[in-house]
Amino acid sequence: MVPVTPSDLAEPLRVLVVCTGNICRSPAAERLLAAGLGAAYRGRDAAGGLAPAIEVGSAGTGAMVGHPMTDEIAALVAAQGVDPRNFEARQLVAGMVQQADLVLALTRRHRSAIVELVPAAVRRTFTLRELARLAIDVDPATLPGSNATTADRLRALIPVAAARRGLAAHRPVDDDVVDPYRGDAALYEKSFGQLLPAVETIVAAVRR
Repeated sequence: MVPVTPSDLAEPLRVLVVCTGNICRSPAAERLLAAGLGAAYRGRDAAGGLAPAIEVGSAGTGAMVGHPMTDEIAALVAAQGVDPRNFEARQLVAGMVQQADLVLALTRRHRSAIVELVPAAVRRTFTLRELARLAIDVDPATLPGSNATTADRLRALIPVAAARRGLAAHRPVDDDVVDPYRGDAALYEKSFGQLLPAVETIVAAVRR
């Protein structure tokens, strides 16, 4: 039997990813982030029944509730060695945002909708690509050191990135991830090609 320590019982750091239908972009980012961060994703129990240090979930502003990922996005996720199965879309509600430590929107419009729903979440809500862009310029020395966990470093990154957002000279035009729903293979590949590097950048910033 695995011994349980107080840290095992601590509340996890919760990441929420948001798009529109919650069947393409946000579930892909959910599963990729969970894999990269060594986190649990919604619907999967942590190994040994212990509470994970990080949980990643997703939702949609106009969700196709109960639907799985589209076949096209599931194939792209699987090609990265990440399991796309057993996913069900869910509708975004205020409680999800209130419980999240970090909210990642797939477009600036989604980010605005999230902040309108829960104004207090403004400092912990970013677009996925925005957080990646800000994370690149964060001095690793400002984050907890080698003895810290990935959750510790991600938790520390959030306020640092929020502070850097105000220093930007202008808002880039490419913070959005294009919606591939009902598009062809090329559009799915374009969308996935926009979100995957952002996920990888965020993971690289907090993993040691």
